[in-house]
Order: sequence, then C-alpha cells, then structure tokens
Amino acid sequence: MKKASAGRIWPLVAIAIVAICAYLFVSIEVQLDASRTRPMGSVEDIARLAERDDTNVLFILVDTLRADRMSAYGYERDTTPFLSELVSTGIRFDRHIAQSSWTKSSMASLWTSLSPIRSGVTKFNHALSPDVTMPAEILSEAGFKTVGLYRNGWVHGYFGFDQGFEKYFRPAGSAVDPAVKRMRPNAVFRGSDEHVMGDTIEFLRIHGDSSRWFLYLHLMDLHEYTYDEESALFGNTVSDLYDNSIRRTDWVLSSLYGYLGQKGLLDKTIIVVLSDHGEAFGERGFEGHAREVFPETTETPFIISLPFALPEGVVIPSRTSNVDVWPTLFDLLGLSHDREIDGQSRYNELLAAARGTAVAGAQEDFAMAFLDEHWGHPGTRRKPAISVLDGPYRYVAGRDHSGRAFEVLLSEEDGQAVDHSAEYPEITERLRELAALELKKTAVFETETFELDEMQLDQLRALGYELP
Repeated sequence: MKKASAGRIWPLVAIAIVAICAYLFVSIEVQLDASRTRPMGSVEDIARLAERDDTNVLFILVDTLRADRMSAYGYERDTTPFLSELVSTGIRFDRHIAQSSWTKSSMASLWTSLSPIRSGVTKFNHALSPDVTMPAEILSEAGFKTVGLYRNGWVHGYFGFDQGFEKYFRPAGSAVDPAVKRMRPNAVFRGSDEHVMGDTIEFLRIHGDSSRWFLYLHLMDLHEYTYDEESALFGNTVSDLYDNSIRRTDWVLSSLYGYLGQKGLLDKTIIVVLSDHGEAFGERGFEGHAREVFPETTETPFIISLPFALPEGVVIPSRTSNVDVWPTLFDLLGLSHDREIDGQSRYNELLAAARGTAVAGAQEDFAMAFLDEHWGHPGTRRKPAISVLDGPYRYVAGRDHSGRAFEVLLSEEDGQAVDHSAEYPEITERLRELAALELKKTAVFETETFELDEMQLDQLRALGYELP
C-alpha cells in the first residue's frame, strides 16, 4: 500500500485540531456573573497593578462596533448582556472616539497613538513605517509573549501591523457553520470569529500558564453581520441584523471568558474590548463606514476588565480617544512608553473615578477623527473628511454624495442630531480653525507604501470595499 506523504496528512491534522478547538469552545459553560470568577479588588489594587509581573493582556478588537448600539452603553435592546455584566465590575470609558471610520487608518492611529495624518497611513497602499515603535515591541521587550490573530486584511502584516509580534496570522477558514448558513445563505468560506477563538484556546492551552502574554484578537463577524438562530432576536432590517450580530459576538466573547475562568487565568489578565470604527444606517444619508466621520462611525467602546472585580463599575465621563488607549494601558502595567504620541494616558482619571474624586489638573475634552475620502485612490490629492470635538460640540466637514462640501456643528445636548452652525457661528469658526490646524500636520515618519497584487486586492474587495 502506498504510504501517505506528510504534505497530504497535514491538512487532515489541521482539520482535526480546528474541530477539537471548536468543540472545546462551544462546550464551555459560560459564567456571566463576572464578580464570581475573579477576586474582589479595590482602587489600591488598580494602583498596585504596575508592581505585578504576572499580568497578561487580552486585547479584543471588535471590528465595526459602535458604542450606542451596545446595552453596556445604555442601548435599549439587550445586545451585550455579557459585556454589560463585565462593565458592572470593570471600567467603561463613556465618551470614546476612534480616529477614523476606515480600519487601516484607524488601527494605525490606535497602535501608534498618533492621529491618522501623523501616523502616515491614510491611503489603501500606505503601510506603517518600520521606525514606529509598536506596543507589541514594547511588550515583547518587557518579557511578554506576543501573538496577534486577525481576520481583516487591512491589518495584514505586509502593511506593517505585525511589528513586535512573535506570531501574527489570519486563522484558516473552514466550512460555514450550518446554523449561520441558514441565516446568511451568502456566507462564504472565509471563516468566522469562532476560528479565531479556536486558535486562541489552543494558544492558551499551551502557553496560558507558562508565559506572560499579550494576545491581540481582531474579530470580524460583526463587520460581516454574522448571526444565528439564537441571536436573531431583533428583526430583519439591515439595522436589526447588525444588532443580532452584536448579540452573537457578545456570546462569543462570553464563551472565551468562560474558558479563561476554567483555566484560572482571569485573576492575572487585563481584558480590553474596543473597536476601530462604527457603522452608519442612513442617519445622515450615509450607509456603512469609510465614507465620513460622523458620530455613527467614530463613537466606539473602550472597556477594561481587570484581574479583579471592582465592587461597582467605574465610568470615565470625560472624552477619550483610541490614541489614549496604549498610554493608559502602559501606565496600568507600569511600563515605560517614551515615544512621540498625540494621545495621553487616562490613568489618573481612571484612579480618580474609582475613588469617586475629581482628577487633579484640567483634562482636555478634545478629540478628532479623519478620513481621506480618496483613500482608495493612491497618488491622488487628499480629500479630507474631518471631525473636531471640543466640550459638547462636534464640528464635521466633508463632502456629500454629490461631491459638494458641507460643514455642520453638532451638540451632545440634543444627541448630535441637529446642525447648530448657524446658531453658534463663533464656536463653528473656532472649531473650523482647529480642523485646519489638524489638516496642516504632517507624518511623524516617512510614509511607506506596499504594492498589492491582484489576489491581495481581491481579498480586500471581498470585504465589501471598492478598490481599483
């Protein structure tokens, strides 16, 4: 009998590993009461985190998640029962902003703590400079095992996002879950977040107890509106399907949390949940994302769960941004982060909120978001869409579907629903000038480019983007 080659056996081994991980994942009994799976802690324990040498970081990026569609942020539909439970004993940043409505530009900003223009990543063929010091590099130097699992091609390693990661890869897909296929007949063979979780569980099984680790998970089921029978709770419009998908993603996260509890890892793991951008549903004539920088596509969650449960959840009421995320986490971990940044650490605000006191010194209530509306056309002049937020006001400028320039002034006092630019011309002019100053800034490092081949372009087109 002819002996099978290793090359022919390996695919069968890989399938078996994925099947075992999937079984472990779906068979976890989820414990939603987050206060029972970790010890109780206090504000003093938060301050002492910097002295610990056993704390891991689980960094979960849920692509396309807008904060105001989460029950954890007050949404009337129960879309995030698990995350709502998690923030009840953790930390929620209440007015958080992503720096772009397009994944690559937003993620470059998140990792570098620089605005999109200053990160140098604003068009589809731009890549992060190798001169950038990435968080994974800082954590690796500090002794963390660094692993990144992603499903969005915009954060592929060839764009520079793999810097500092020991392993950085996209989990392989497999046949679409029949339960998902029934709900989404157009679902394809690109895999799902459960494949990310399968590889995550395998990593934790091997390294969870033996190494200090930083694990970055970039989830995409929400971007693809994936849901199943159990999460199909809210209707059949596009907006309803989005809510259904949030509910399913919440279950996926709860299952991973349950596994961490079974492994005894929760009392030494900081869990971070955030997003790169939101999603529009025609609120101002726009659909989807990567077209403008209104609240629908830039107001995102930022949640931290500590290795211990706080008696009451801490809410940070001041405005924060994705450029603030890593300065804050580095201070929590007690790690030096001496690099040029636009963000600021919110560590002192976090401690003050946990103590129920005011933070010492005035904190800026300023933020910005930017999108080059010509991001899909390399070599063209920049076509800026920009938001500048100061206090309760948001100035937004860009172009509508007809290509006509517009500007509006929104206010949090009425849910950012009405244009106040004519009513408050002085505020509009002041924020317009701030926007102009932002647009005059230049990249900190020389902009790198990466020429994509047709297969790589097709992989990105499959996400729903129009590319040349």
